[in-house]
Amino acid sequence: VRDIAAEDALRDTLRSVWREHLGEELTATGSFHDVAAAEFVTRTVPALEAEGVTVSVEGRRKSYHELTGEPEITVSTVESSDPDWFDLGILVKIDGRTIPFEPLFMALSKGRKKLLLVDGSYFSLNHRALDRLRELIDESGALDEWETGPRISRYQTDLWEEFEDLADEAIPAVSWRATADGLRAATSVPPVAVPSGITAELRPYQKEGLDWLAFLWSHRLGGILADDMGLGKTLQLLALIVHAREAGERRPFLAVVPTSVLATWRSEAEHFAPTLRVRLRGNTQGPSVDASIRDVDLLITTYAVARLDEAEYARVEWAGIFLDEAQFVKNPATKLHRAIASFRADVTFAVTGTPMENSLSELWALLKLTAPGLFASARKFREQYIQPIEQGKVPENEEGGAYRQRRLEQLRRRIRPLLLRRTKELVAPDLPAKQEQILEVELSSSHRALYDVVLQRERQKVLGLLEDLDRNRFIVFRSLTLMRMLSLAPGLIDAADAKIGSRKLDVLLERVIELQAEGHRALVFSQFTSFLDLAAARLDAAGIPYAHLDGSTRHRQKVVESFTSGVQPVFLISLKAGGFGLTLTEADYVFLLDPWWNPAAEAQAVDRTHRIGQVSQVFVYRMISTGTIEEKVLDLQRRKARLFTAVLDDEALFAQSLSADDIRGLFED
Repeated sequence: VRDIAAEDALRDTLRSVWREHLGEELTATGSFHDVAAAEFVTRTVPALEAEGVTVSVEGRRKSYHELTGEPEITVSTVESSDPDWFDLGILVKIDGRTIPFEPLFMALSKGRKKLLLVDGSYFSLNHRALDRLRELIDESGALDEWETGPRISRYQTDLWEEFEDLADEAIPAVSWRATADGLRAATSVPPVAVPSGITAELRPYQKEGLDWLAFLWSHRLGGILADDMGLGKTLQLLALIVHAREAGERRPFLAVVPTSVLATWRSEAEHFAPTLRVRLRGNTQGPSVDASIRDVDLLITTYAVARLDEAEYARVEWAGIFLDEAQFVKNPATKLHRAIASFRADVTFAVTGTPMENSLSELWALLKLTAPGLFASARKFREQYIQPIEQGKVPENEEGGAYRQRRLEQLRRRIRPLLLRRTKELVAPDLPAKQEQILEVELSSSHRALYDVVLQRERQKVLGLLEDLDRNRFIVFRSLTLMRMLSLAPGLIDAADAKIGSRKLDVLLERVIELQAEGHRALVFSQFTSFLDLAAARLDAAGIPYAHLDGSTRHRQKVVESFTSGVQPVFLISLKAGGFGLTLTEADYVFLLDPWWNPAAEAQAVDRTHRIGQVSQVFVYRMISTGTIEEKVLDLQRRKARLFTAVLDDEALFAQSLSADDIRGLFED
């Protein structure tokens, strides 16, 4: 017996419940996903059950929980693995729950309305505080001259490291450990003869470098060749290739290099190793990789091409891979790093004078490619080394200084067998002297007044976002970059303020005119191409010839040759385009127009001229606008330089001969 009236009433009630929660007609079938599924389970299903509906569940019912509190946003160092106060460390909490920033960042940047987390909790993104955060994220894409690239890459790194932590016993790590086990019987690095196919006379430290490379090669282990700029790392690698060929190796080697040094590698190979059969592959339009390696000892390609043609390179069994200027692959979350990791080779050598520019995490990224089993877990490396050494985090029952020192010494022991570093001061006393000086420049009165006004405005902009600044050590990156550009010239920010001019350019012009009269030549570096353009305009107006190199330069080699073989007294160079891969010993003066937060990058710029082949004393001027954010950048440089020295350069640790204890250090827990 059916009660039609009661059924209709119940149906109307259920429809009302459905519309209240979902706003649509009841359908016979359908499915919900992501946040919609969470809301259906937490809101609609309980409401239907309250009206007497029996809910059938197949499998395990997932638990969801809605976070309804107001987001609490702070700018803090706690959640950041990088102590740079340039980076924006953002901590978001809702109902006491810390929200992972990577998915929050992605959801906000894509304009989503709600976010579901992996633990089943979800929340609305429709909050005033999150709206402000979304605005800042949108603004981040509006500034063309951010040096570090999109901030999301850093958080993606953390995400990918989570996966790596699950793979402590992955095949690469296990096989690497098995190979490294063969070193237990080794007590030192035996010398090898300089191959007959090398036409150069190796300097003593270059010969030691060849011995070290050949030693690791014989055990099929890679490493990091971290000699200072200008000490002939390419020559040492070419000598290793010829050594391997003369020992019977017939498979090809692969060198992956920045586009800017592609021609340099070929010319050095032709000059120092004429017996090697070398081929360049600088684009994806020519012959395939398989075709390019026929009857070839060394294939030289670029990072861009290696990434685009990843599958082709991954099919080849390479005898060895060399990653020149390996700072290009210091981020394990990038497609480039993952592409290189997929290439198959007996050994991989990272080649860079700056294996650690910002954080120990970059050193880990290089070791992940060259020694995949040394520190297999990113999480453990972060806890055991990055946190105590960089951030001063120690267990409650440990004394801070002593614990940090023990961790530092252990890290040195672990990496020492696989990292070779010699400084110019240690191995090349025949280099001419280098004098460095900070050139302080006062802002004009009108420039100072404008700077102070903008500084206050930018401070208020950040303060308006945040509720709690007690533990704040960060500045929104865009605001910082704006202030750095304003320290150089108001016209970089607003063309209407161009009439204020730039005292830095006034001082530069005075110095250049004087140097030209005395027959000297100068390199002028800036990380802001727009500021180099202003410098070029001033030189044009003064009738001073110059060469100009930045990321937009199409015929790079011709521009370089016009300076090295010409009469221009000045070479304007952007730090990105010319901070590595150039030899410009024709110049004996260097002007750094704006301080770069990374001291290693500045050192590389100076090394364009202070390197083997230089016969004159080199003078370096770091131009600093007093009373501006540039002074804080200088302070940060000093802190970073101390970290770099503590890990890599302390007591010339990595320049000494390896001992049996060093080899055993590979196997410490």
